[in-house]
Amino acid sequence: MHRKLALVLLTASLVLAAAAQQKPASHAAAATPAPAGMNVPSEETVNGFMQQTFGYEPQLSWKIVSIKPSPPEGLTEVNLVISGPQGGQNARLYVTADGKHALTGELMPFGAHPFAATAKELEKSASGPSRGPESAAVTIVEFSDLQCPHCKDTQPTLEKLLSENKNVRLVFENFPLPSHDWSAKAAAYADCIGRGSSDNFFKFVDGVFAAQADITAANADQKLSAIADAAGVKGADIAVCAAKPETQTRVERSLALGKSLEVGATPTMFINGRKIPGGVDYESLKKLVDFAAKEGK
Repeated sequence: MHRKLALVLLTASLVLAAAAQQKPASHAAAATPAPAGMNVPSEETVNGFMQQTFGYEPQLSWKIVSIKPSPPEGLTEVNLVISGPQGGQNARLYVTADGKHALTGELMPFGAHPFAATAKELEKSASGPSRGPESAAVTIVEFSDLQCPHCKDTQPTLEKLLSENKNVRLVFENFPLPSHDWSAKAAAYADCIGRGSSDNFFKFVDGVFAAQADITAANADQKLSAIADAAGVKGADIAVCAAKPETQTRVERSLALGKSLEVGATPTMFINGRKIPGGVDYESLKKLVDFAAKEGK
């Protein structure tokens, strides 16, 4: 759920990350202790930096999720959740080895074929329900949350793309956000339906998005069961399946795959391994797909 505006200052870019797409703030895990011998900033230092940067804005708050070495040597990765009036969003800082400078944003893969490794990983590990031919020149893997309004908004764009281009395959991966109170349950229902039929699965997804505003944590089982019935499966059976531990394990596996690929918000798509945030308009998405088809896998 990223919608970025081009702002220069670090303060502005982090405020944007905080105010951008997730509805309530994410629930963050406890901060990861600094590994022994690593020259990384302490929680106190990070909190001091955030206070000096955002102290003027009383409506903003933050929570440190982790402080850990970044895969590129010489940088420390600091993950936070920044919350404001419009909700919360994951934010990331990269702190230089001397502890005097920080970069914000996302590190991109680099090289002559920068997206090949991610494409290979997704080809091996993305196992969600799919639409389109297995042999398609372009594979889009979408990490989505059924409670996410921006995922709902993206759905018509993907539908149009698939209907107008028969050489595209879409793979759906559950990525329920911890800040949403019924998305994990919806993911479990979706997982159970998807193991039986991709057609029924996508009918269920469409039904959930259509009813999204009417579903609450209190009525989720009732609503989701009814939507499953309408999608062509027996909702009562799906409810039983959704409550099983092995279903939760499969949803967690999908979450783990997304996190391993630096998915922090929904929707996030990968076009032949190239990471694309949600909110991309149809024409831009089509250009990316056409380019990926031309370049080949």
